[in-house]
Amino acid sequence: MRRSAGDVPRSRLARAEIQRFRRSSQCDARPANHPHLCRSWHGAGPGRHRKHRHRQPARCTANRLPDGRDPFMTEQYQHRARKRFGQNFLHDAGVIDKILRAIRAKPEDRLLEIGPGQGALTEGLLNSGAQLDVVELDKDLIPILTGQFGNKPNFNLHQGDALKFDFNSLGAEPRSLRVVGNLPYNISTPLIFHLLQNASLIRDMHFMLQKEVVERMAAGPGGGDWGRLSIMVQYHCRVEHLFNVGPGAFNPPPKVDSAIVRLVPYETLPHPAKDHRVLERVVREAFNQRRKTLRNTLKLLLSSDEITASGVDGSLRPEQLDLAAFVRLADTLSEKVVTE
Repeated sequence: MRRSAGDVPRSRLARAEIQRFRRSSQCDARPANHPHLCRSWHGAGPGRHRKHRHRQPARCTANRLPDGRDPFMTEQYQHRARKRFGQNFLHDAGVIDKILRAIRAKPEDRLLEIGPGQGALTEGLLNSGAQLDVVELDKDLIPILTGQFGNKPNFNLHQGDALKFDFNSLGAEPRSLRVVGNLPYNISTPLIFHLLQNASLIRDMHFMLQKEVVERMAAGPGGGDWGRLSIMVQYHCRVEHLFNVGPGAFNPPPKVDSAIVRLVPYETLPHPAKDHRVLERVVREAFNQRRKTLRNTLKLLLSSDEITASGVDGSLRPEQLDLAAFVRLADTLSEKVVTE
């Protein structure tokens, strides 16, 4: 029995009558919910859900277990990223390769990887032949990393907090340590300041950071990104914003874009301060109220005349001063403290 276009289905058909109307190909003979919609030619009715294949994220084929298995397919590897550790695991093979090419590790290098996570970069770093130390805080990742790389003679694993790690304990020669890391974004700034305290040991650093943080590091005077982080990092290092990385390269994907930055500590500081701690203090005080003029933000440290004597216009805002000007202010304060 077929309905014509003008028919309206009755809502209370008897069970026997419904059974007579049921076709073998039908799974439900009740009146149609939307009788005015025709059935599609390929057999899928309105609102019918189809099973879709779910694409698996791209994975770095270089990260294989010693027996050749893909670690993503093992029960041991099923580690959930933890928010308290700021974990977002890098898995995009193209991005991993691009980072490794930027680092260009060599057999004679001494490498330190901070926060290896599930080992996305670790395999490629080890394959360079360089000696690699890794520092990982998450105890649950230790057996995963040991299972993947523990048989490598150039692999050395340290379980602990990188913020408290004694980099001198590695016994590295001055300016020999090459530091790499996909840093947890919630501790990236204090960790970088901790590393800068050991800048004499470090040859270069390559980090995955929040894009906004990298832009602040590489910023110049006069813009909103210029601030304490820009000045203190550029005091120690040459900064290169290499390339950006989208959220899809991570699992789980972060809510922000990321970027790779290269930091190269200077052999000779271009603008050395008499006291590095005084420079930090001046910069911190200046940017605590960045919209005010220097004579107001620094009034507890320097008088208006002392600011002028430093060759700095006290009517300027902190973001308008370059690194050299902040060093002059810090040196003036250092001399003032000594005379007092």
